[in-house]
Amino acid sequence: MFDVLIIGGGAAGLSCALVLGSAKKTTYANNKRIGIITHQKASDLQSALFNNVLGLSFGTTGASILNEGKTQLSTLYPHVEQIEKEKVKEVVRINHGFGVITNKNTYKSKLVVIAVGYSNLINIKGLEDYIEPHPRAQAEKNRIWLKNIDHVVEPGLYVAGTLAGWRSQFAIASGSGAQVATDILTLWNDGKHTKVHDKL
Repeated sequence: MFDVLIIGGGAAGLSCALVLGSAKKTTYANNKRIGIITHQKASDLQSALFNNVLGLSFGTTGASILNEGKTQLSTLYPHVEQIEKEKVKEVVRINHGFGVITNKNTYKSKLVVIAVGYSNLINIKGLEDYIEPHPRAQAEKNRIWLKNIDHVVEPGLYVAGTLAGWRSQFAIASGSGAQVATDILTLWNDGKHTKVHDKL
């Protein structure tokens, strides 16, 4: 049983995993089992070029961020389990959490974060009741979101990034993933608002 399982290895998913992973030094997160299914083939980052993102060098590509993000996660926070080469087919409610069914395995998790793109081609069963037209995208693009309040779709089920209703901007999607991570850390910290910083 995972304590949290993130679905999607793009900007929002990796940011969420990095923040959660960095909290291992705290008493409320040091024994938590964290996982991320890093399927990225449909990520908009695959073809992105970033010249307008604070902290990124001119000419940084989205493809490089996808690769380097997974390396950063495994190097700094190896306790975060990366599940590669699996595609999520279904998310179902079970006792004490959710079942996440991929094309290869079934996982159980107390919390789930959906951090895949906002394409109307999403085909994860169990999410259909929450899908609506995206509130911040042009109607003709047929983008979608999972209806949520402050990233919560239903108790224990979170959504991050463009699928949470945010615009397709790298910094926004990353920030959304980090926000979800700090909300989960707050939950683990008995509701006491929390964040995790590294200091020199």
